[in-house]
Amino acid sequence: MEIEDVKISRKKPVFPVGAGLLKYLKMYQRDSRLPIAYADLLNFDETVPVIDKNGVDTYWEIPLYPQHVQDHLYEQLKIVYAELKASGNTRIVQHKVIERIEFCAFGNTRPFRIKIVNRLNDVYDYFYIKQADASRIYGLELEEILSPNQVNYLCDRSTLVEEHIVGIPGDVFAKSRMYTPDYNQTRIAKEFVKFNERCVISLLGDMRAYNFVMQITPDFDDFQFRIRAIDFDQQFYEGNIKVYMPQFFKENYPYVKLSMDHLNEKTVLQYQQEERSSIVHRVRSERHRIKDLRDASKTQQLSTEENIIKLREAHAQYYDDPKYLQCQSMTDIIERNVKNVIRSVQL
Repeated sequence: MEIEDVKISRKKPVFPVGAGLLKYLKMYQRDSRLPIAYADLLNFDETVPVIDKNGVDTYWEIPLYPQHVQDHLYEQLKIVYAELKASGNTRIVQHKVIERIEFCAFGNTRPFRIKIVNRLNDVYDYFYIKQADASRIYGLELEEILSPNQVNYLCDRSTLVEEHIVGIPGDVFAKSRMYTPDYNQTRIAKEFVKFNERCVISLLGDMRAYNFVMQITPDFDDFQFRIRAIDFDQQFYEGNIKVYMPQFFKENYPYVKLSMDHLNEKTVLQYQQEERSSIVHRVRSERHRIKDLRDASKTQQLSTEENIIKLREAHAQYYDDPKYLQCQSMTDIIERNVKNVIRSVQL
């Protein structure tokens, strides 16, 4: 594996949800009619920064609303949570309260993070409200279809609501937990190779360590590890092929080094092939949904012509496959990736 400093020069534009994607969302029950919109949460007067327990700025801020506005928002947000978690059954929020709203102007979709607490036992959960970006929604759908992970979200026109994905942020894990004596470093390296492969095939970009989390599950004789993406803003937009390969980001150097220390070329190829086989199985079981998602993507712009040309040429060279040069969209490139994966598994 190699490492270098891959840079994304500018923020990706937010693409609105087109008619084709809206139809798809209704078909697969991802649409909803929510009591509030993303724009309603922007009606704050000022913010105060959120500082972590070590005194470090988190880049999140607490928006300050007039009291009557806040009271209304809190009640409506409980209904949104019920829609996300229980198809609108408000009995699940009967004993819950919104503890706080946080805002991040740093992200592409400028998300709000909502903390909701059960007042009977202080158990809490988070969920997110964001601008509905078509790229992000396609990323969430591809994660649902092509990865071993399930995602839970709802879309209402220009508003996107997402479930919190539990895990240790990848950068925090690398700094403080990666070399825990009870952890098998080879298993961690194996998961990074598989995660890298999923990103390459699905064109999920910008998977720097702070854009994914590590989930750790104790097994009867060891710990299992799963890397999960939490940021889908850079789904198939950029033209640089390395943006879709986590191994090339300097922020992921600890994972790359771990892989180089504990894996050889033969085992890397073995783990890549295992992940491809899993993807083929998922593609076959979800082939109708994939077709519907592809058809929806054909109805709107999701990148620039320049980026599409640059990426298809890079793929043609990287895979020594001139058929990539016939791709007219980013989803054509993903479709070609999947066909190559199916072919490689059948060989």
